[in-house]
Amino acid sequence: MAVLQHELTLGEAADLLSRALPGHRVEILQGRLTVTPPPDGSHALSLTWLIEAFGGAGARKAGLRYVQGIGLWLPTVAEDYSIPDFSVVDEDFRDALVQKNCYAPNVFRLVVEVTSSNWSDDLGPKVECYAEAGVPVYIVVDRKHDEVLVHQNPIDGKYDVPQRYKRGQSVPVPESVGVALDLSVDTLLDGDD
Repeated sequence: MAVLQHELTLGEAADLLSRALPGHRVEILQGRLTVTPPPDGSHALSLTWLIEAFGGAGARKAGLRYVQGIGLWLPTVAEDYSIPDFSVVDEDFRDALVQKNCYAPNVFRLVVEVTSSNWSDDLGPKVECYAEAGVPVYIVVDRKHDEVLVHQNPIDGKYDVPQRYKRGQSVPVPESVGVALDLSVDTLLDGDD
């Protein structure tokens, strides 16, 4: 019996892992395959609260959509993509489909990641990847260090030093996103208001 061997591409390996690990988030960041476990309750509540906050702020009337878990095609390395926890995108974002349910970075106005067990990806490679992709605003809800970081306005593929917000403070959503909104740090971190 002949056995054919085929070396998988990173994209093929990601597809296999996605099918084998339902509920896990599989991404390719800087040519490295990453797998994130399903979110815990506080993580999920934070995302639900973001949907309510952006809805209440009139994001849809401003021509925006707010979505969870859609792919962001990254220009960093061939086959790189991420699946942000929460994004604010242009209303016609579906016209910018690249491949594998991933959309071109130019339709993303804001990306939010709520840290989980792989918090170092959100604080390291994703900062670099999102800056290189030109994502105007990247907010990290850093549950590991109990703070919220706002990266914005990348220049030459790099964000400047992030603004840091502690408990008891509010994070003003940058005007470039297209809605006026302040987000409670405590609610972002805990999922409860």
